Amino acid sequence: MSADGLPERFDVLVHPAGELRGELRAQPSKNYTTRYLLAAALARGETRVVGAATSEDAAAMLGCLQDWGAGVTLSGDDAIIQGFGASPRAGVTLNPGNAGAVARFLMGVAALTRDTLFVTDYPDSLGRRPQGDLLDALQRLGARVSSADGRFPLSVSGPVQGGRVEVSAERSSQYASALLFLAPLLPGGLDLHLTGTIKSHAPLRQTLDTLSAFGISHHASGDLSRITVPGAQAYRAGRVTVPGDYPGSAAVLAAAALVPGEVRLSNLREHDLQGEREAVAVLQEMGADLVREGDTLVVRGGRPLRAVTRDGDGFTDAVQALSAAAAVAEGTTTWENVSTLRLKECDRISDTRHELQRLGIGAEETPDSLSITGTGRVAGGVTADGHGDHRMIMLLTVLGLRAEAPVRITGAHHIRKSYPLFFRHLETLGARFEYLPTDAHTDAR
Repeated sequence: MSADGLPERFDVLVHPAGELRGELRAQPSKNYTTRYLLAAALARGETRVVGAATSEDAAAMLGCLQDWGAGVTLSGDDAIIQGFGASPRAGVTLNPGNAGAVARFLMGVAALTRDTLFVTDYPDSLGRRPQGDLLDALQRLGARVSSADGRFPLSVSGPVQGGRVEVSAERSSQYASALLFLAPLLPGGLDLHLTGTIKSHAPLRQTLDTLSAFGISHHASGDLSRITVPGAQAYRAGRVTVPGDYPGSAAVLAAAALVPGEVRLSNLREHDLQGEREAVAVLQEMGADLVREGDTLVVRGGRPLRAVTRDGDGFTDAVQALSAAAAVAEGTTTWENVSTLRLKECDRISDTRHELQRLGIGAEETPDSLSITGTGRVAGGVTADGHGDHRMIMLLTVLGLRAEAPVRITGAHHIRKSYPLFFRHLETLGARFEYLPTDAHTDAR
């Protein structure tokens, strides 16, 4: 059994829910946790990260930072980090698991070291995700890199001095974030130019917000196409508090909107840089009875929903959860400008279309969009593939709660990547699940 009391590997059987009712505190932000932990390690001295997430991504970051020489102590909900500053250990092999953002952030910082090797035990997921744009930028700065066609396994070796560098922002903002974490520790800093159409502005702003929280000065143009970070700075150790997580909370809010009852979800700041905060406005536009009371969101579920058309680039990590709402809304909902969803743990456009169709819901795709035609009902009674993707598992779970017959989701343990207590939280609201153990041979992801 794992720390959550569930089998190490399991499928989940989701039973239809007649009502969801109760109060929850939103889990800590996965995205802020990983950023704060890395910045804490890059500071000399002790930093307390208050309310750190306990997801697999956070664990992957902590493990890699320890391998690089950071001290890590867990105290209740906090992580206490003894940083290594600008001197992570050389000649270390890092395995970030299936955590793409963690891997990329660390790849940038690896230019401070010599001979850091990156491997993954998820060759069919993280191993397939492209890293070439970041590696090219590091090479232009003078780093030595070696990789298999821009993919894992790969190695990075410094030192680099800094200066002007370009990096493509077409596929992911994480490449730029990786360079930003590195920038203040270089003698010459970085004059970073982002090329192409910049994807996912919100995570970039979270990275800049993290730098500010740790005393790093920087200047960014309004459109984020040019970011300047002076060199020879030092990250400042201290105390930071992780805000609530909007991406995971979007799934809870969607479930609360689809099923009758009343759910109160606290610890979600109104003024927050997480792009997935927009999920609140999207659900309201769809007709959900959702109101804010300070840092608490109140949802009275079961109201009819209507389709919307939205540019989803600003809230990509909530698109899956909102697709569950779209599946029962009247009309056809389209998420536009979401091509980056194809480069996640699975292809979140094609694979989502396939799973929705398996559930009897109309869905179509283009290279950069996903359209869903609501049916008003979800028959259920099928086995759906979780695709080893925590966001897909959330989508399918929400639909299962609304279905007329149980839905089985394979590989549901992958929910731990971002939201380990997802099923437990929903159970406190009245959901009912059966956990069906599997083995490594039935779930190879």
